[in-house]
Amino acid sequence: MKLVYVFDAYCGWSHGFSGTLREASSRHPELPVEVVSGGLFAGPRRVPIRQFGYVQGANAKIAELTGAEFGEGYERLIADGSFVMDSEAAARGVAALRQVAPDRAAELAAALQNAFYVDGLSLSDAATYRTVAQAAGLDADAVVAAFETPGVRAAAEADFRRAAHLGVTGFPTLLAVDGDTVTPLAHGHATADEIDERLAAH
Repeated sequence: MKLVYVFDAYCGWSHGFSGTLREASSRHPELPVEVVSGGLFAGPRRVPIRQFGYVQGANAKIAELTGAEFGEGYERLIADGSFVMDSEAAARGVAALRQVAPDRAAELAAALQNAFYVDGLSLSDAATYRTVAQAAGLDADAVVAAFETPGVRAAAEADFRRAAHLGVTGFPTLLAVDGDTVTPLAHGHATADEIDERLAAH
């Protein structure tokens, strides 16, 4: 059995879930965690952030419920309003990091969310992946090179298809996958204790 974490790097609720995922995976070191990117802001939803009027209210609720931090760099992006969240580029970044350090995918997904939600760095910018890779002690040149390759673009598209195939319609979603059996453990928000209860009942 393994855990499958379907998230979007530009999803505030996914950012809020990072701590729960870290706690759940530390309680269950025997369960590998597969990280799959969803396509929250793809196609026609790639528009300036000011068009999502609910963002600040939602972020306040996420911070209150989860303790997640929204930093000054990110607040500046919101105030300016012209930034475009592109989930396809973010999914390529996740795939590039995953390719270089497959066993650290969950940790690196959380680091990417911090880069955006705390520091206000664009997940469409290769320099962001250099920063994240260096902080994680990875080969930054390899991550940046991978970010631009057709293979990583294909991996991002495969992630979107896998999320759809798993029936995921919202992010974050945490699943327990055992062969053909898929058990939902969390959707949107959950505590590590709630995840443990659902795992025990599985």
